[in-house]
Amino acid sequence: MRNPMLRPRIAKVVVNVCVGTSGDPLERACRIVEQLTGQRPAKRKAKKTVKGFDIRKGEEIACTVTLRGERALNFLRKALQATGNKLPRHSFDRCGNFAFGIREHIDIPGTKYDPRLGIIGMDICVTLERRGYRVSRRKRTRAKVGRRHRLTQEEAIEFVRSELGVEVVD
Repeated sequence: MRNPMLRPRIAKVVVNVCVGTSGDPLERACRIVEQLTGQRPAKRKAKKTVKGFDIRKGEEIACTVTLRGERALNFLRKALQATGNKLPRHSFDRCGNFAFGIREHIDIPGTKYDPRLGIIGMDICVTLERRGYRVSRRKRTRAKVGRRHRLTQEEAIEFVRSELGVEVVD
């Protein structure tokens, strides 16, 4: 691509772990996420009470980390190796973002099992964008991103294939 403004890039990678209970299991999950990402996670509270799962509104049940820049790229490469560098096509939305899950965090290369912490699964959501997307987020003279400047699903798949070496399966 000749125009550097049209080249896709990784805006952010969000790692989410939902334990479903507060207390020690959530603390262990937070410790694992911090070891994997190098960043302290933020805890998330339940939005409503679900009696079937013993969840109360306002109870901390999950932790999440948002990674950007080089740290996001390094973590994403490791996490994609845990999936065998394959993603299904339906993981990509029409705006070019994609998400996938990891059942056991010990599948990520370089991670050792600690019996005190246990094993957790996690969801990973990746947001792709082009340069110039800031116009939709800035405070002063906010504007819409033009339709022709938005990423498509096909462009995102091509970016993931070429930059990250991931095979997209139908």
